[in-house]
Amino acid sequence: MADWHVYIVCCADGTLYTGVARDVERRVAEHNGGPRGARYTRGRRPVELVYREAATDRAAACRREASIKGLSRSQKEALIRAAIAVPMLS
Repeated sequence: MADWHVYIVCCADGTLYTGVARDVERRVAEHNGGPRGARYTRGRRPVELVYREAATDRAAACRREASIKGLSRSQKEALIRAAIAVPMLS
């Protein structure tokens, strides 16, 4: 099982935020209320998890995060739709 994940949350204003974490559920909870949530999401609560992808290690997760952040909005939406069409195993 992968220790690291790349995730995308949809913020209340409709923007998408991409990050990496070991425990995605805890991290999303932090985005939604804790002081440890990302500065970007603090003013855009609540956030909803819309995408998660496993990575082999932190370096791989960070590389994938950077590649996702380089995608256009429509490409990110296509990635999310494709993940919804295929059930997640984790």
